[in-house]
Amino acid sequence: MNWLQRYRIRYYIRNSIVVLPVCGVAAAVVTAWSFRRLEMKMGWASTYSPESMRTVIGILAGSMLTFVVFLSSTLLVAVQLASAQLTPRIIGFVFRDRVTKLSLTIFVYTFTLSLAVLIRIESTVPLVATEVVVFGCVASLCAFFYLIDHVGKELRPSGVLKRMGRVGRNVIHSVYPRLLAEPPRATPPEIEEILSQQPALTINNPKDGVVLAFDVKGLVSLARRADCLIDLVPQVGDFVAAEAPLFEVFQGGESASVSAAALCRCIALGQERTLEQDPTLPFRIIVDIAAKGLSPAINDPTTAVLAIDQIHYLLLKVGGRQLDEGLVRDEEGRVRLVYRTPNWEDFVQLAVTEIRLFGGSSIQIVRRLRAMLQELIEALPEERTLPLRQELDVLQRSSERLFVEPEDRALAAADDSQGMGGRSQRRSKRGEVISGSSRAAKMKARQELQNEN
Repeated sequence: MNWLQRYRIRYYIRNSIVVLPVCGVAAAVVTAWSFRRLEMKMGWASTYSPESMRTVIGILAGSMLTFVVFLSSTLLVAVQLASAQLTPRIIGFVFRDRVTKLSLTIFVYTFTLSLAVLIRIESTVPLVATEVVVFGCVASLCAFFYLIDHVGKELRPSGVLKRMGRVGRNVIHSVYPRLLAEPPRATPPEIEEILSQQPALTINNPKDGVVLAFDVKGLVSLARRADCLIDLVPQVGDFVAAEAPLFEVFQGGESASVSAAALCRCIALGQERTLEQDPTLPFRIIVDIAAKGLSPAINDPTTAVLAIDQIHYLLLKVGGRQLDEGLVRDEEGRVRLVYRTPNWEDFVQLAVTEIRLFGGSSIQIVRRLRAMLQELIEALPEERTLPLRQELDVLQRSSERLFVEPEDRALAAADDSQGMGGRSQRRSKRGEVISGSSRAAKMKARQELQNEN
């Protein structure tokens, strides 16, 4: 089994809501068979009336089937409503949720076991299996209440954004394992010279799709055996059309050329982006949620502020990492694989630009963005501050243009970690107090308004 086949199996199991409930059906059948063998061996039998227990178990089985169908329909409606309010890209995360999968597995297990016990009730009543069914229904009721509480919290904007922030931090750590304090790995001049030449072989994409992930070790192994350099043309998360370039092979020796089929088995394409090797996808989802909250149809800037909270700490994580990864060497230290990753400017623009454009007329959004940018400028090393200062300058110019009244300009010139309602003064790491609503800011706004008039 090659890497692509293993990846597809893992992808299906991780994203499918069917696998665990089907396993629950199989487990219920095995449980019923095991209890039957045990009861026959030990001679156990219940003293309950067969007619009464047949009625009770039949009612429980029918109720569990109705319960499973009703719950599944309700979950689908809740997910659709939440995706319409936030973003459709959260649907996959709901079906990937472990609590939802486990709860449905318990319900299906109890229903299947109820049927298996019902057909065994004849002149005697099974002892252990009957009690397991009854207590399983009670456990299913408890699991239902926990699921409702869990889904209600997870589908709220704060729950979705919190999960996106947690997942984003994990993928950032996996894609960028090296801290910024470590010395950067510069691209060797000979590699730049090789990449500027005409490739010896170009592998086109056999079918269109989005790049989900690729096998780093497998590609390096292929390049080493063929003594060549492999360049992965698209970035993870890019859509690649059919017949578009997928790999470029730069031959470096006299070994046999690398197989196109082997290369295609080292990359996974799919319908939509995944978080496994895509560090910009969490930013994309959070920004989409913020943009939906800032749309005139919804007009919920507080949701956008919650989104900026998560973006703030994701940028803090990214800013402390080495982002020059993209060269993979073999055991001998020779570069065998080149691939593309977003740089610091890409992250900053993705995180700030659209929110600033959609929420530029909201004082709450402007103040929260200003607080985020200023705190990042103070917390991150100097080499990371230039894009942040540029975004802060653009934010200042746009707020001066959009807010006509001097009082509104003064409010927009303050930084507030809550947007509106928080403290508009903050203390920098050097000890001085920075006030966005100072008298000087108000006087400057009034003077600019007089000059315009």
